[in-house]
Amino acid sequence: MKISAVIPARYGSTRFEGKPLADILGKPMIQHVYEGVSQSKLIDEIIVATDDERILKVVQGFSGRAVMTSPDHTTGSDRVAEVARKLKSEIIVNVQGDEPLIKGSIIDKAIRPLLTDKTISISTLMTRIDEVKDWLNPHIVKVVVDQKDFGLYFSRSPIPFPRDLHLERLESNPFGTKRPLPKRVFKHIGVYAYPRKFLLKLSKMKPTPLEKLEKLEQLRVLENGYRIKLTAVDYEPICVDTPDDLEKVMEFLSRSH
Repeated sequence: MKISAVIPARYGSTRFEGKPLADILGKPMIQHVYEGVSQSKLIDEIIVATDDERILKVVQGFSGRAVMTSPDHTTGSDRVAEVARKLKSEIIVNVQGDEPLIKGSIIDKAIRPLLTDKTISISTLMTRIDEVKDWLNPHIVKVVVDQKDFGLYFSRSPIPFPRDLHLERLESNPFGTKRPLPKRVFKHIGVYAYPRKFLLKLSKMKPTPLEKLEKLEQLRVLENGYRIKLTAVDYEPICVDTPDDLEKVMEFLSRSH
């Protein structure tokens, strides 16, 4: 079974233009992502899907593979689907181009469920939320799963919400109680593995009401009655949306080396 990873990398960004080329300890961010994906034991090929010649040339400069895609795509999965239409791989993995700390071993955990269960439409990842400030942060996407770890709902709101939680106490003293949140409170990690046929079907679906409300594409899948499998991992993503996020990544890498 051939597996291809596609990394969507758009140059234009309202909060951080040109971020795929942002320098992180001497390498552009897109190279950090590419090298992280290359650690995977399951992925056969890696392709950067971009809308900008500058990103294309940088990827080719470090001997990576990149292709030009339409500048009109509104979502990363649409950009990935354009590339997938020309591939023969059975599984396509969408790895966000703004996660420079991603590791191949983490990506493989998103792929494995598809190798054993042919009924899964999408396989993705989640990690536990311990801090109340993350649970309350609308920029962090939360997910609620059933007892078999299939997604019930994704939201920017703090879900699930314990009825008896005294939120005002936690907001005034968030570190006063050890692990104040229930065990099954998770944030979503944006790595997606799809059967190629489902990805192409997804790209033809119209945006759905809840998707448009929350600005979360995962909800299009659930609203159309398809299942999303989630695997819990011990990984703390740092997505680069702003220059401040870039500083956090550099601090982390500096401590790690």
